[in-house]
Amino acid sequence: MSLEQELFDQRFTRIREIEALGYRAYGQRFDFSHTLDALHAIFNPKTAEELDAEKPRVRIAGRIMTVRRMGKAGFMHLQQRGSRLQIYVKKDAVPERDFSLYQLVDMGDVIGVEGYMFRTRTGELSVHVESMTFLSKNLFGLPEKYHGLEDVEIRYRQRYLDLIANPEVQKTFETRAKVVGSFRRQLEARAFVEVETPMMQSLYGGAAARPFVTHHNTLDIDLYLRIAPELYLKRLIAGGMERVFEINRNFRNEGVSTRHNPEFTMLEFYQAYADYNDLMDLSGELLKNVAIDSTGSSEVDFQGTRLDFGHVRRFTIREAVCEFYKGKDKPSMDDVRDPVWLGRHSDKATPGEALVDIFERHCEDALIQPTIIYEYPVEVSPLAKQNANEPAMTDRFEIYAAGMEIGNAFTELNDPDEQRKRFEMQLAMKERGDEEAHQMDEDYLRALCYGMPPTGGEGIGIDRVTMLMTDSKSIRDVILFPLLRPEGPIGIADWLRSASERPAPAPPALEKE
Repeated sequence: MSLEQELFDQRFTRIREIEALGYRAYGQRFDFSHTLDALHAIFNPKTAEELDAEKPRVRIAGRIMTVRRMGKAGFMHLQQRGSRLQIYVKKDAVPERDFSLYQLVDMGDVIGVEGYMFRTRTGELSVHVESMTFLSKNLFGLPEKYHGLEDVEIRYRQRYLDLIANPEVQKTFETRAKVVGSFRRQLEARAFVEVETPMMQSLYGGAAARPFVTHHNTLDIDLYLRIAPELYLKRLIAGGMERVFEINRNFRNEGVSTRHNPEFTMLEFYQAYADYNDLMDLSGELLKNVAIDSTGSSEVDFQGTRLDFGHVRRFTIREAVCEFYKGKDKPSMDDVRDPVWLGRHSDKATPGEALVDIFERHCEDALIQPTIIYEYPVEVSPLAKQNANEPAMTDRFEIYAAGMEIGNAFTELNDPDEQRKRFEMQLAMKERGDEEAHQMDEDYLRALCYGMPPTGGEGIGIDRVTMLMTDSKSIRDVILFPLLRPEGPIGIADWLRSASERPAPAPPALEKE
């Protein structure tokens, strides 16, 4: 038997000892009067003398994070929603049964206490306990208190333990909720309607990505988990819903990295009678207010750099290559328009693909401050409208910050015949081996044939924006349960079965006075 299993068995035995005292080990509700955050806010300003005169009564609940027993008295720290508060238990201040419970509890157990607020001799705000009840047993214990939980694999796989051991992690996901809430409020204030579109689709589209495939048994058809909701949202625009948005889960069968997770969250929104210039202005407003709503400032710190979301720079993709090119000799605008120069610096099949390839290799990671890159080539923008002045380019932009793309937008292509040609161009790319090229979507073409108004559409990555707002280096830090390889059999069921089948120990004797 391993040491870990021995400790598990010891803690399981405590369940029976606690129940022998008359407490329930699991499942009991508890009405608390304050959260720990609220107690700190209310009573931190008060002196020891003020608290001693008032003796304000409180009922609190939380997880035991430290235990310091000193004979007939002792201290524990409870944790709730990332906040901690000390409690003081004294033998002659609680019922005998409660003091026996205090002697049995372990770090990680969940308890509820009632008492009054005071300050210790060292000035620490605390609860002087007068009664205690047991709420839930921790059978595993907690990581070593001075280092928390540092193993990244365990943190992602056992997010519940990560949240317990590293309270700051909870703040990350509270900030994520603020990011989502800010986007939603801002769009609703502009008369956008939140909608839902299918997550299982008979044709995938709306992005350059490989899909996950599943099968519907009753219909006997293969379906794809959506890679983007775009084509369905634009169907709604064609149907007369002029401003729509969806905060959606997307699934792309691609690699895993610090910036990529196969399952991720996007905000996509579409505005009829607008174009990509309108969305450039709107994007700046949305991102500035998201930063303010989630962090309190339009400037945020990310990996040692101050990012200013109150000011978003703009470059065409050609200007960006000229400005940020890493090679020995920076190209001129004439160079980046020259198919020969582009062909010398990239092995892609067309000048447009080569331009984007050079930009991605030489420029992306230099775009630290929030930046809009616009006018992308037709070859890589199958759903975007051509630029009126230069048909080889489209009215499309991407948003970058901290060297990564966080948004993609364009004036939507609403000419069904031109859209057909773009789909056929994508099919040709697929035949050349591009596994991420678009399919032909004839129902979408049919929707366009009914007449879709001029429209601007945009997608913003919620996960990556949250990374920036929380100074998180990896996308896995801002996804509660990122995709990981299966860890194999764990054995917990066997441990529980083995521990539960052991004979119950004799009930603990209450101390006699």
